[in-house]
Amino acid sequence: MLNNNQSREFRKLHRKIAPILFIPLLLSALTGIGYRLGRSWFSMPKDTAEIFLVIHQGTFLGKPLEPVYVSLVGLGLVGLVITGFGMIRKTQQSRSKKAQSKLNVRTIHSMIAPIIFIPLLISAITGIAYRVGGSWLGLPKEQRKLLMTIHQGSYFGDFGKPIYVLLVGLGLIAMLFTGISMTGIFRKSRSPVEDKQ
Repeated sequence: MLNNNQSREFRKLHRKIAPILFIPLLLSALTGIGYRLGRSWFSMPKDTAEIFLVIHQGTFLGKPLEPVYVSLVGLGLVGLVITGFGMIRKTQQSRSKKAQSKLNVRTIHSMIAPIIFIPLLISAITGIAYRVGGSWLGLPKEQRKLLMTIHQGSYFGDFGKPIYVLLVGLGLIAMLFTGISMTGIFRKSRSPVEDKQ
């Protein structure tokens, strides 16, 4: 179990990484959902679906940078998950001391985190392994197919796969928006007149 200093360090690191990764992770979630639902439910043509994959995998940066982009975004997500998980117990302890009747952004964030922790970690690791394995390590097609099966929840079948992708994607989006709102980036700064009142 983390002591107070370690928990504080995790919190600082978590708050530094999150705003940097907000846009890439949001794009990754939206394009992953768009691609999977488009292909599975809306018979999206392959050419259109390819646009979603280009953004999802960072191919717009060029083929050589694609594995770098996927690795950086994926490792950033792993870092957020690990530091966030390290804070969960501390957050739950401090919440139990306060009145839990108040539902706010912080409460929602800490309620979703334990539920989405494992799927996000699996998604990040398999996404990195698939892209790096295919681009740099010459991983055989069968092994890459297995990684993609895990990444997009294909083991849930044709019906369950898009639902799994949708839930994981929406979970990530919820974590991103509740998390970024806690940083205070979008808070209206007080004017000197307001402060004097």
